[in-house]
Amino acid sequence: MAAPAPRNDRKVMGPLSLPERNFVAEALRTETVGGILLLLAAVAALIWANTPLRDAYESVRSFHIGPHALGLDLSIQHWAADGLLAVFFFVAGIELKRELVAGELRDPKAAILPVVAALCGMIAPALVYVLVNVTGDGSLSGWAVPTATDIAFALAVLAVIGTSLPSALRAFLLTLAVVDDLFAILIIAVFFTSEINFLPLAGAAVGLGLFWLLLRKGVRGWYLYVPLGITIWALMYNSGVHATIAGVAMGLMLRCSRREGEAQSPGEYIEHLVRPLSAGLAVPLFALFSAGVAVSGGALGKVFEQPETLGVVLGLVVGKTIGIFGGTWLAARFTRAELSDDLAWPDLFAVASLAGIGFTVSLLIGELAFEGDGPMTDSVKAAVLCGSLIAAVLSGVLLKIRNAKYRRLTEEEERDEDHSGIPDIYEIGDPAYHLRMAAYYERKAAEHRELADSAAASGAEDRGPA
Repeated sequence: MAAPAPRNDRKVMGPLSLPERNFVAEALRTETVGGILLLLAAVAALIWANTPLRDAYESVRSFHIGPHALGLDLSIQHWAADGLLAVFFFVAGIELKRELVAGELRDPKAAILPVVAALCGMIAPALVYVLVNVTGDGSLSGWAVPTATDIAFALAVLAVIGTSLPSALRAFLLTLAVVDDLFAILIIAVFFTSEINFLPLAGAAVGLGLFWLLLRKGVRGWYLYVPLGITIWALMYNSGVHATIAGVAMGLMLRCSRREGEAQSPGEYIEHLVRPLSAGLAVPLFALFSAGVAVSGGALGKVFEQPETLGVVLGLVVGKTIGIFGGTWLAARFTRAELSDDLAWPDLFAVASLAGIGFTVSLLIGELAFEGDGPMTDSVKAAVLCGSLIAAVLSGVLLKIRNAKYRRLTEEEERDEDHSGIPDIYEIGDPAYHLRMAAYYERKAAEHRELADSAAASGAEDRGPA
């Protein structure tokens, strides 16, 4: 596949602005630590479920707790999936809002590429799953399982293999995951809501309206928002709509644009407070009570024998990689964008393969897709683990091959010879800064010339022949 020809326009995955770079660095630092905890929790769950203590594991995660009168007498596993993941999706909602107002998605032209890449990265795995199961006479219920990317797990893999991935590639991965989360939320809301109870749903809508009104009026106080948020979550759960949607809705309502005199917007401030809770507690606990499946040699062999589980593995490893890489190539081919000069298409292929690590949301969708079928649910979870492991190894090898180049790019990004606390590439006196600005103005001048030529040609057509 030949790389798309340059079109004299916006660079894909070029250098970030300093504020955006700082935000991405902080977000990814938290997600990386959370990803390592997630990895440890998954390993602990697998060990716990495959030792003589497995009966205790089943007893703990099936233990019910909660007020029965309010419809919340749930198992520990259920609380982790519906309750703790609401915190995860609350942060995802804030991330999405921030991307829409201040990040990569604020400019529709710039948003095309990650949106197309994420969309293709979800369609391709679903098509791979459907193809495998149609030809193998399997169930199509799990088509959505391989569509999700787990950003925390992916960053944990990066931390383990020690790859110095440039900030632009990390930002692309983060933006991709945010859009991916949005589509996953839509899939859960549309395809896994079987029955709706409109009275609790109306109550949740009223609660969300009150939540929005309090934010609009600038009312502060966690003692107001936390009880209100829990009430909205409980009503959403009893309505039949997946309760994590409440978290997303509340996250999207927060203001993420800064006003004059603000160091942080309310959304950024709350995200800074809640993200460690999400990445360091909510998601690892979900993994602890969801990833515990039998992984004997026979069970692993069946992963590659059953069409449902084989479809999940191939969807994550093959579908995700081809979908994201192909979607990005197509967006760059048919829009006015080209890859950054410092990067090559193999770099993008490596990141696309890294996105094949699907864990948190894939496990959740697996539970929803095969609800009531315990053996198949466990098999699908084993397939998610296998597919994620294969994707991690494949992306690790590809990234290691390019690691020397990544290290050089990262060192250049981090260089601060005057010890000002600001990397030299962002300072006026740096020669590279002038080169980048000259290239920027040259591109802008080319745009204006192109527009002037188009306008002149259009005017000539309107006047007709002399």
